[in-house]
Amino acid sequence: MSEAVTFTRAGFGRGFRRGNAFALGVFAYGLAFGLVADQAGFTPFQAFLFSVVVYSGSAQMATLSVLAAGTSLTASILWSVVALILVINARYVLFGATLRPWLGQVSPLKAYSTLYILGDGNWLMSLSAYENGERDAGFVLGSGLGPCLAWLVGTLSGSMVGGYAPNPKVLGLDFMLIAFSAAMMVGMFRQKSDWGVIAVAVPAALGVAWLGSPAWAPVIAGIAGGAFAWLRFTEERAA
Repeated sequence: MSEAVTFTRAGFGRGFRRGNAFALGVFAYGLAFGLVADQAGFTPFQAFLFSVVVYSGSAQMATLSVLAAGTSLTASILWSVVALILVINARYVLFGATLRPWLGQVSPLKAYSTLYILGDGNWLMSLSAYENGERDAGFVLGSGLGPCLAWLVGTLSGSMVGGYAPNPKVLGLDFMLIAFSAAMMVGMFRQKSDWGVIAVAVPAALGVAWLGSPAWAPVIAGIAGGAFAWLRFTEERAA
């Protein structure tokens, strides 16, 4: 039987404070996207609206590259953009499934509001918090709000300053979120058997990326690692 889950202001506050730890990295990434969007011909309003509707840095960056390759926004290019966004964001199906112990016990409004601002960083943070005993679903929402706001502000700022600001990628600021996520993930592996998941997931991700489908890499890695963990759990329970 699953443990009782709450959704309180206190849990939201804990998550918000924790989520602000990597909001600066998200802001830098949003700034980079805003600059690229400006170069692609987006107005500040269009770039901001794009971030509000999609809210996925990797998908938005990839979309700009597709739009830049087309001479005009034809139906085929539009469908290519939609397909690209769906493929890159397919990993969120797995993210949502792992958060079901929390969000499956709250109202649809709270659950879907939380999922809307869910990102890679606060997803990892929430899993770690749940493993350490956190049972307030407000934590998930709070940990995602700061980075979401940072992304939107970064997008608007980058698109407004245009080519007058240095590209944050040159300074490596866009790597802050990746470094944070990697550190969080390593901290979640506590037993020797847990590292078997990495031994399976990493080659799977690298293989898919090498074959020319990097957008599918996190999805395939998640499926491969999850399948390995399930098999190990089944064997240990049967022993």
